[in-house]
Amino acid sequence: MQFHHHGYVSGDPRVQPAAGVGINRPAELPEEVDVLIVGSGPAGMLAAAQLSQFPNVTTRMVERRPGRLAIGQADGIQARSVETFQAFGFAERIIAEAYRITEMAFWKPDPANHANIIRTARAVDDETGISEFPHLIVNQARVLDYFAEYMANAPTRMTPDYGYEFVGLEVADEGEHPVTVTLLHTAGPREGQEQIVRAKYVVGADGARSKVRQAIGCTLAGDQANHAWGVMDALAVTDFPDIRTKCAIQGAEGSILLIPREGGHLFRMYVDLGEVDPSTHHAVRNTTIEQIIAKANAILHPYTLDVRNIAWHSVYEVGHRLTDRFDDVLPEDRGTRTPRVFITGDACHTHSAKAGQGMNVSLQDGFNIAWKLGHVLEGRSPESLLSTYSAERQVVARNLIDFDKQWSAMMAKKPEEFENPSELEDFYVRTAEFPAGFMTEYQPSMLVGAADHQHLATGFPVGKRFKSAPVVRVADTNPMHLGHHATADGRWRIYVFADPALPGSDSPAEQLAEWIANSPDSPLAATPSGADPDAWFDVKVIYQQDHTSIDIGTVHGVFKPHVGPFKLTDYEKVYATDPGADIFELRGIDRDGAVVVVRPDQYVAHVLPLAATAELAAFFAPLLLERRTAGF
Repeated sequence: MQFHHHGYVSGDPRVQPAAGVGINRPAELPEEVDVLIVGSGPAGMLAAAQLSQFPNVTTRMVERRPGRLAIGQADGIQARSVETFQAFGFAERIIAEAYRITEMAFWKPDPANHANIIRTARAVDDETGISEFPHLIVNQARVLDYFAEYMANAPTRMTPDYGYEFVGLEVADEGEHPVTVTLLHTAGPREGQEQIVRAKYVVGADGARSKVRQAIGCTLAGDQANHAWGVMDALAVTDFPDIRTKCAIQGAEGSILLIPREGGHLFRMYVDLGEVDPSTHHAVRNTTIEQIIAKANAILHPYTLDVRNIAWHSVYEVGHRLTDRFDDVLPEDRGTRTPRVFITGDACHTHSAKAGQGMNVSLQDGFNIAWKLGHVLEGRSPESLLSTYSAERQVVARNLIDFDKQWSAMMAKKPEEFENPSELEDFYVRTAEFPAGFMTEYQPSMLVGAADHQHLATGFPVGKRFKSAPVVRVADTNPMHLGHHATADGRWRIYVFADPALPGSDSPAEQLAEWIANSPDSPLAATPSGADPDAWFDVKVIYQQDHTSIDIGTVHGVFKPHVGPFKLTDYEKVYATDPGADIFELRGIDRDGAVVVVRPDQYVAHVLPLAATAELAAFFAPLLLERRTAGF
């Protein structure tokens, strides 16, 4: 964390100085906004948190509830989400309070007595080291609290506007604020009254029954529900030995997915209620909590479950649905106009809860659209950037639904229906990278280059998330993870992995640094005059030598920009190889060096040779608007 560069900070450095629209921010919802976010779920909160870093963008988020969410239905936090939390500065704190999944146990009928269950296998949760971050369980409400804290401390001082229900919207063909939104006050002195807000863009994060989705004519299509589950967050006394371990339990009377919760006592159980008969008109939804507990006891036999308290429970039927598009542009209008309204999270895709994907994929929806809106509204990028949101995220949602169909079908199977007794645990281990959130791979577009030079950095696949690795920061000799220094500040990252030469020599890395600093074709030339030289692009260098071999005084100035009103030198962009974990070896980086370009949402956009300045310029040219004369 960097601070003091604008002067001494005596308080909490996480509270950034108010700036732009955050200065004297009006408490009442204004009549005109740049972005109106509808719904304060995971996608909406992350989108708001990201946009809170753009001081000149007026973003407001409306929520029909009168206040914060007290208890949420989602609780599984995959490692990719924890990586994202790191960018927002609260990964360590949420890890400390969460339950950490390290292993999953599998229980099946005892061959000697099918009425009883026995443990048959254990699987390590992340055996191959997919991420340095853990798989967590923590209530959705706490995740939203952390994002709310982050955006309240951001330059724009954002807070949710509670007590507003979305009624409808209309999109005009022209005008500075072409989206007219009708809202209804659901709390306070104006309860029952309507209010009109005009916006440049609207983000619908209002759940599976999304009214924003309906307003733009999107429809959910897919499989009807065919299997029901009862779910409960419970406190209980039991002799079941794995009550504090994640378990897939397949008994003679059905299946249970057991997920221990944070705090050491609470746990969640998804209890199999069987196939759904369509002729009963969803009568299974009337299943009582007493019936769910009784079914759980039947499945757990010979163990017993004495439930003492229920924090929350529900009954749901598994269905898999996906919208035809994630914005308001009809297929026949693609390419003729840019979108004005976007939908995220459950408004776009619905599936079972058992793969722990709902909140996690929703978070990445919000991350994807928010930085793009920020770039367009600040004048960094053209509006065409916004058309990439639906194209990128719909593919991810489709892959999620395909995966969840397999997982939920296997969880619903009876033990005797498996051809291979270890089929369930084998599937869990084999597909671990997908539910962890690391199989997303964006295809070539204006935001993702072709993988022509992938061989230069095989461990950073183009289109996939940037997988961090250990390095040593030269200036202070601190060992750290390279990716952990990338905050959710809306900046592009350009990582220069140097050739074998030391800094100060006439090497390919040095020549690239000179081009980045001074060429009018460099992406840094787009940075507005008067802004810090790294305001839009965070350029870092990683040398192959250990830190004792690097003379930081000879490192090129583009890697040591002068920032803030006092033009202080930023020493935190120069790294050396960790002798115990060589990043060049770990991530397959060519010893002749490479450039790795990373998007603001942590996905690799390009891999290039150090000498490929023309290709680097060509990649960024359509993404940038304003240009100035470069120079350091």
